[in-house]
Amino acid sequence: MRQTRLIPLLLALTLAAPALAETFEQQLPNGLRVIVREDRRAPTVVHMVWYRAGSMDETNGRTGVAHVLEHMMFKGTPNAGPGEFNRRVAAAGGRDNAFTSRDYTAYFQQVPEHKLAEMMQLEADRMRHLTLDPAEFAQEVRVVMEERRLRTEDQAQSLLFEQLTATAFQAHPYRVPIIGWMNDLENLAPADARSWYDNWYAPNNATVVVVGDVDHQAVFALAAQHYGPLQARQLPVRKPQDEPPQLGTRRLSVKAPADLPLLMMAYKVPVIRHVEQDVDPYALEILAAVLAGHDAARFSTSLVRRQQLAVEAEADYDSTARGPGIFYLRASPSEGKSVSELEAGLRAEIAAVQESGVSADELARAKAQLIAGQIYKLDSMFAQAMEIGQLEAVGIPYTQKRRLLEKLQEVTAAQVQAVARRYFTDQALTIAELVPQPLASAARSPAPARH
Repeated sequence: MRQTRLIPLLLALTLAAPALAETFEQQLPNGLRVIVREDRRAPTVVHMVWYRAGSMDETNGRTGVAHVLEHMMFKGTPNAGPGEFNRRVAAAGGRDNAFTSRDYTAYFQQVPEHKLAEMMQLEADRMRHLTLDPAEFAQEVRVVMEERRLRTEDQAQSLLFEQLTATAFQAHPYRVPIIGWMNDLENLAPADARSWYDNWYAPNNATVVVVGDVDHQAVFALAAQHYGPLQARQLPVRKPQDEPPQLGTRRLSVKAPADLPLLMMAYKVPVIRHVEQDVDPYALEILAAVLAGHDAARFSTSLVRRQQLAVEAEADYDSTARGPGIFYLRASPSEGKSVSELEAGLRAEIAAVQESGVSADELARAKAQLIAGQIYKLDSMFAQAMEIGQLEAVGIPYTQKRRLLEKLQEVTAAQVQAVARRYFTDQALTIAELVPQPLASAARSPAPARH
């Protein structure tokens, strides 16, 4: 079946999904939003709590506090001691964890549906009654510091990305790593975590997402029972934190132990702010897929196989974020090829789109791939809950998901060419090169397990 015929079928299947799994919403008097999707294909339920506070809300000197507080959320309340949360989830035959991003912090459990009430009780308890014991805090800060060493400072690619981001952004808090700077972690105090917790962990700054074999009215009743008694609180004022215009190309190099050189290029681009009015973010998503979204994409076909300039080449762009957007190119040169040759090759692929655009087949394949990815998400209750929570956390109503897909479908070849011309200029480009150093003879131990 030709790609052009496949796209409408994929889109129709995706847009028909809400009829199979209905979604309902209610807001409690304390401001907590509860979103429920009934999906009865298995007797399980995913329960997630999303707080609209991430590393971008931190202040200088206290970076990493959002992530440390995430760890502390598993260290107990007066009603449930340290580790009790995990033990009760495991006893229920479920799994749980949490994650911190630039834009939000989220907690989840996936358990048999009859255990949902217990999960709500546990989450509501730690939303307001976290103990924050100083000894436990000191221990978790040490855990996070070791996590930083193992996952960033001992990982050349992670170190390069961290330095690239800190250079691309000069004012916006996206320049700070989510895990925080080591010096800040060394000097964090329990009072810093308490202040963060008191500021942001409130029902009127949270969204509960439930997906699974449930009745929405029963879920709303449980939410009112467990979360309803919590009091809303005054949230800190969020001030605008706009990044000033970049006035020319920025370059940096990082020397770190590695097998291969690595090149990263970061272009400033927009993200979705108005689902209906915006055009460019959707065209940028298509461009990323055209360049590196599948094995037959331009980077793989041209740079890796035909020219043998790169052993790998990728393009990455996320159109949804609370802060500004970046379109990343990432590649490692093949043996005998230099980083400068690879940079020229990446630039040539962008220039080809700027000058000649993309073909109808390329456009169709990119759309088919992106829309098919949305269909695969529907197979997973967890992925559905993630999608709802992420959209809401960055300010996009989950009810706009259908329109987001339609807007992708509406992208034209001319719009893809236009965004390549508009945003891929040296004016808004930051380039980072990893200069490999000899590898240490002894490898470090694996990173510690999460919670």
